[in-house]
Amino acid sequence: MKALHGVLACTIFLTAHALYSSSDDVVELTPSNFNKVLQSDSLWLIEFYAPWCGHCQSLTPEWKKAATALKGVVKVAAVDCDQHQSLAGQYGIQGFPTIKIFGANKNKPEDYQGGRTGQAITEAALSALRSLVKDRLSGRSGSSGQGKQSGGGGGGSGGKKDVVELTEDNFDRLVLKGEEAWLVEFFAPWCGHCKRLEPEWAAAASDVKDQTKGQVKLGAVDATVHPGLASRYGVRGYPTIKVFVKGEEPTDYSGGRTRSDIVAQALELYSANAPPPELLEIVSGDVLKKTCEDNQLCIIAVLPHILDTGASGRNGYLEVMLKMADKYKQKSWGWLWTEAGAQMDLESALGIGGFGYPAMAAINARKMKFALLKGSFSETGIHEFLRDLSMGRGSTATVGGAALPKIHTVEPWDGKDGVLPEEDDIDLSDVDLDDLGRDEL
Repeated sequence: MKALHGVLACTIFLTAHALYSSSDDVVELTPSNFNKVLQSDSLWLIEFYAPWCGHCQSLTPEWKKAATALKGVVKVAAVDCDQHQSLAGQYGIQGFPTIKIFGANKNKPEDYQGGRTGQAITEAALSALRSLVKDRLSGRSGSSGQGKQSGGGGGGSGGKKDVVELTEDNFDRLVLKGEEAWLVEFFAPWCGHCKRLEPEWAAAASDVKDQTKGQVKLGAVDATVHPGLASRYGVRGYPTIKVFVKGEEPTDYSGGRTRSDIVAQALELYSANAPPPELLEIVSGDVLKKTCEDNQLCIIAVLPHILDTGASGRNGYLEVMLKMADKYKQKSWGWLWTEAGAQMDLESALGIGGFGYPAMAAINARKMKFALLKGSFSETGIHEFLRDLSMGRGSTATVGGAALPKIHTVEPWDGKDGVLPEEDDIDLSDVDLDDLGRDEL
C-alpha cells in the first residue's frame, strides 16, 4: 500500500512559519474554515503552497499584491499544505505552488496556468469573474457555490458512482466482513438534511476512494427500505453516519458534513488503521535513493556491529524503530538502518562517527540537509528528536558532498548472532622454543 504523500514544512524539515499573516489581504484557509469557499457565491483564487518551496517564496509578494488589488472583488487565499495535508490530498496537489480557481462549481475548481506576477494574476481573476457573470446572465450557472448534483437523498442515485449502496443482503458481507474501513450514511429520501448532504457525500466518496486506494469506503443505507439495518444500529434520525472498522464496535461519526470534513475524517481513519511503513536495511544504493527521494524525510539508524550486540540486542533496537515508525505512520517518512562500518561513506557524510552507536539521522533529500539524534536511542529520545524537528527546533547541516553518498552492496542480515572469523592454525612443531629463549637472552 502506497503511503499517502504530504509535504515538508519550512526551515528544513517539517514545520515553519507560514508565508502569510493576518495582516495580509490573503485569506488563510484550513480544513476548519475551507467550507466558506465551498458555500460561497464569490470567485476564489487559492494558492496551495509549501513554506520551504523557493517558487512559493518568490510568488508571495506578487500574491499579496493581487490580494490587495482584488480586495472586495475576488477572494484571494492560500493553503499551507505542510500544515493541512488533507486539503492538499483532497485537491490532488502534486507540486508547489499550485493555484486553483474556484468558480461557479466549487466541486470542480480549475487550474490556473497564467503568469506569476501580481498583474497577471489580477487580470486572470477579472477574466474569470467576467466569465462567471456572463454565465449567470445566460442562465448556464446557478449562484450556489455547492454545485448541482442530481438524485434524491443519501446513497446510490445519480452522480453517486463511488458511494456503495448498502442493503440487508450485502451489508454484513461488505462492511462487517470486509477488510476496508467504512463511513456509512443512514438516510431517508424525504429528509432535507440528507438531500443537502448528498453532493458532499458523493464528492467525498470519489476523493476518499482515490486517496486511500480503496482502503476506506463510503456507503449509504436507505433506512426506509432497510429499516432492520437502521434499527440494528440505533438510528433514530437522518442522516446518521456510522464508522465501521473490522473487529471493532461501530462508532458515531461526529465530524462536519462538508466534502472536506468527510475526506479529512476518512484520511484520519485510513492513517489510524494503516500498517506502519516498512523498516528497510540499506543493502544497496537503490534502497537509500528510492526511500529518501520518495519520502519527505528518511530516518536512518546506524546500529552497533552484530558482534557487539548479538541478535537480541539488534532486534531490540529494531523494535524501537518499528514502534516509532508506527507512531509517525501518518507522515510520509522512510525508515532505514545499517550496521556500523558497513556504509562508511554514509556515516562520513552524516558525521555519525563521533557520536558512537547506535546513531540516528534524519535526512531531507530535497535540501540535502540532515539532523542528528543527540539524545538516547529510545522511544522517548527519538520522539523528542522528531518532535523538535517538527517544531523547527534543532540544528541541521548539509549532507557531506551535498548529495546522497555512495552505498556499498552488502548481504542483508540473516537474523542470527554474529560469528567471529576463524583464525588460521599455526603449526609450532618446527619451532625450537629453547633457541627462542636463548635469542631473547
